[in-house]
Amino acid sequence: MKLNRLALRHYRNYGEVNLSTQGRVNIFIGNNAQGKTNLLEAIYVLALTKSHRTSKDRELIAWNEDKAVLHGEIERKYGECKLDLLLSAQGKKAKLNGLEQRKLSDYVGGLNVVMFAPEDLEIVKGSPGVRRRFLDMEIAQVEPSYLHNLLQYQKVLNQRNQLLKQPNASKQSALLEVWNEQFVTYGTKIMQKRQSFIEKLEKWASAIHAGIAGGKEKLQLHYKASLDVEDFTNGTILFDRFMIKLTQAKEQEFRRGTTLVGPHRDDLTLSLDGREVHAYGSQGQQRTAALSLKLAEIELIAEEVGEYPVLLLDDVLSELDRHRQTQLIETFQDKVQTFITTTGVESVDLSRWQDAAFFHVENGQVTVDKR
Repeated sequence: MKLNRLALRHYRNYGEVNLSTQGRVNIFIGNNAQGKTNLLEAIYVLALTKSHRTSKDRELIAWNEDKAVLHGEIERKYGECKLDLLLSAQGKKAKLNGLEQRKLSDYVGGLNVVMFAPEDLEIVKGSPGVRRRFLDMEIAQVEPSYLHNLLQYQKVLNQRNQLLKQPNASKQSALLEVWNEQFVTYGTKIMQKRQSFIEKLEKWASAIHAGIAGGKEKLQLHYKASLDVEDFTNGTILFDRFMIKLTQAKEQEFRRGTTLVGPHRDDLTLSLDGREVHAYGSQGQQRTAALSLKLAEIELIAEEVGEYPVLLLDDVLSELDRHRQTQLIETFQDKVQTFITTTGVESVDLSRWQDAAFFHVENGQVTVDKR
């Protein structure tokens, strides 16, 4: 798939932007703090309705403006697709081919993207919350129902936590049981999708990592659930185990005033030859593991939806040595439309790129850079 046009109004530091982005490689060049990352973030938000940098939509709207508008025209193998997203204090409105979508889960998937940014190293060495967010955002692109289940789960989780925080919470066990039924129903579906996704991702990531590392190490991914379960395929057994675990944790949850069991506490572990990368891996090993995950995402999305996603590289080429740069370029060349931000192209081997378009970004203005 290709993003042929991107239009923004009142997004971050941009007043009006209207870009033709039909090149296979689109490179945004400019000094820091000029808005390069905002452009890639806008593409990400257009695709997923959420930012990879903030959970507050208000931060995406230009100062002294009440709304931001994003528009994209996408070329897919089955035809053209138009996406429109409006962000305001009243919430989000999303249109797919001019038709407003009642549920965001019906909108997400019109454009598939993979973002690779310096902070992606946190997927390997950061907190479990970072890895859960990584899983949730990627699964939502290829499984629209996952986003719906996740939003419903989070809603019930908030209601359940509000009840547990009340001074007389233990006297409302009957109401808690009502929340538990919905909580476990959505949570079971989330865990099953995560396990399935991780298994598929490991297949690609392990092979890609072996290529980058010369076959010296084996990368393994493992879903670390808060339930003591190995087989996630049987939904009935998983549901029952989840219910039992909640019953066992009930008194402790009343004392602590929060939900202690469920996919909101799960994690993804990455290991090299059985040793967890975040604890024992070198900086180079952590970077290679993060790169392998991102390259695996590209292949997995292509496998699931039948065409390659758009790749967003936010100031990462300068972070990679020549070997990893080459591995990255050779992976996406000729099959993935790519958007790149950089302060300069001096350290990049441009001879490997074909059909590249250059743009100059300065103070919220984007102009074609003819070179």
